[in-house]
Amino acid sequence: MIVDVRTDEPDRRLAPGTTFETARGELTIDASRWHGRHLLVAFDGVRDRGAAEALRSLELRVTVSADERPDDPDDFYDHHLVGLRAEGQDGQALGDVIDVLHLPAQDVLVVRHDGRDVLVPFVVALVPLVDVAAGRLVIVDQPGLLSDETTVPPDAAGPVADQTGA
Repeated sequence: MIVDVRTDEPDRRLAPGTTFETARGELTIDASRWHGRHLLVAFDGVRDRGAAEALRSLELRVTVSADERPDDPDDFYDHHLVGLRAEGQDGQALGDVIDVLHLPAQDVLVVRHDGRDVLVPFVVALVPLVDVAAGRLVIVDQPGLLSDETTVPPDAAGPVADQTGA
């Protein structure tokens, strides 16, 4: 059966022998292989089309220990990011990370800032430092990112038109 992969580590998480506790009972991967961009998985005890169809839309979740880290030091699991204190480059507290959204273009941090949720693209240009051990990350604020207002220097605004018609 084809599995819709939603992990950055499919070869690690969906390897033969991996067991999942699901709403329909325990499932263990018997074999898996890539076919183009699709991961084909065979589960122990699922031998015919009817049994495979019964698993349609079933979500497979893996519990990861709190101290486990991805192989790439620049990658983070969501549970490492949620709860971190967001700070500006000057160290000023901006809020807390309350969620991580995995959108098609990029991951986005949801930061509770001044009583509202702000979406911060999780890219190095805007989040240059993540220090899980210290419980913080740094956000480089940009006009319109953390506030609704964009600040334009007076000399950059250009000439002001006379609204009186004179």
